[in-house]
Amino acid sequence: MSSIKIRVRPSVVRAVVLAVLIVAQLWLMAWTLWTSSEISVYIDMALSVVSLLVVLYIVKSNTDPSYKLIWSILILLAPVFGGPFYLFFGLQPSSRRLGRRIAALGAASRPFLEQGAEALEAVAAMRDDFGRQARYLASTAGFPVYGASRSEYLTSGEAKFERLKSELSKAERFIFLEYFIIEEGLMWDSILEILAEKARSGLDVRVMYDDIGCLFTLPADYKRTLEAKGVRCAVFNPARAFPSTLLNHRDHRKIVVVDGRVAFTGGVNLADEYINRIDKYGHWKDAAVIVSGDAVSSLTVMFLNMWNLQSGASEDYRAFLRPASAERGRGGYVQPYADSPMDFENVGASVYLNIINAARRYVYITTPYLIVDHTIMTALCLAAKSGVDVRIITPRHWDKRYVHMTTRSYYDELVSAGVKVFEYVDGFMHAKTFVSDDAIAVVGTTNLDFRSLYLHYECGAVLYGGPAVGAVRDDFERTLERCDPVAPGEYRPRTLAGRVLLQALRLFAPLL
Repeated sequence: MSSIKIRVRPSVVRAVVLAVLIVAQLWLMAWTLWTSSEISVYIDMALSVVSLLVVLYIVKSNTDPSYKLIWSILILLAPVFGGPFYLFFGLQPSSRRLGRRIAALGAASRPFLEQGAEALEAVAAMRDDFGRQARYLASTAGFPVYGASRSEYLTSGEAKFERLKSELSKAERFIFLEYFIIEEGLMWDSILEILAEKARSGLDVRVMYDDIGCLFTLPADYKRTLEAKGVRCAVFNPARAFPSTLLNHRDHRKIVVVDGRVAFTGGVNLADEYINRIDKYGHWKDAAVIVSGDAVSSLTVMFLNMWNLQSGASEDYRAFLRPASAERGRGGYVQPYADSPMDFENVGASVYLNIINAARRYVYITTPYLIVDHTIMTALCLAAKSGVDVRIITPRHWDKRYVHMTTRSYYDELVSAGVKVFEYVDGFMHAKTFVSDDAIAVVGTTNLDFRSLYLHYECGAVLYGGPAVGAVRDDFERTLERCDPVAPGEYRPRTLAGRVLLQALRLFAPLL
């Protein structure tokens, strides 16, 4: 009888080993705290006091109220272990050092991202609320709005793939890629072939990917594989067996910069499901934007800041930035931006809130997840109650069942307020887009969930006027033809157990 061989991918083994080591360390901590024989009573009392002080600290902290609530509940449910657990994860010196390093990099790059008065005034002249949005991103986040730029909306992963290969083939000086997920297959192998060829020709080719995002898609030593081909590589926040709050902060951005001439961002990662080469959750609907002109400078700086952060290098920004153009605003105005979890400025959430609050006629949204805090929920409902046509498309087919159940738990409240919610019936909706009033749009990487809005490194591009805004709207309306509307009460649980489960999921939504 022939034996059956089971092949386990090294990435799966690595993930299992990491998980086992982390769980073992947490168990050891708990065992140490709870088996201290004679002095255990005094230890329990001391740790309970610590937990109470930690809850007071959390309540006072400048964080999202939903996080305050869930952490406070968890700590008070387990006062002996909860407080030390939060201190261990939430107040590590490495987090504070990282925050200082990111702030220093932002300060070093600011002189290369100066806001031109003409572009800012032109956006403000379009609408006062657009001017406020642009000023916020320029002054607080440090990313200017540009007039000498063009944007083109790409309606699918397939469209981005073809355009990306074309632009990479034209590269003459450098190529920067930064992605959350890279997986070997048709899409990545085709791109890597171009990258390796350009590297052999002497171009500066760099790839950065998130280690957790690629935990199951790339070998642990893939950095060496790329460097053997002449491609410089940095692995963002490598997974460690030691528990750390930093594991929660992932690089969810998708950025490509070619020669400082063109740049891409949007929802599309470099894996075959994004171009429907494989059927993972039905048809994969995604979107991206390609930017050219002066606005590419912001995306170039975003990449270099993250590269310097992870590699410890100190790249000279001037070597990769092009001189400003004399052209002004013929293709609309473009404002790329980035968001970091290491400060107290929720840039991505603020951009979305500003668009919802400023909408006069409509706001159309696509998102794979709809798990929002009270502020965004209130803004969506208030806009709908005020007569704004608010429409949201989410997926019918999910990638994480519990997350999709939580998404559906928000439907009833939204629909009751007049928000029109639709599910994309053909498969998985992964695009992250906003468009409003035929005048403003956002294409980026930020989902409408706590993890994207508050925990991940994200990016996007605000588009003011120009053809790309209309293209985002048209794509939404075409996609709507492949969607089913959510009726009032359609996904309301029929049983008490179901209602309790959904409320529990809502409560723990900040941790999903």
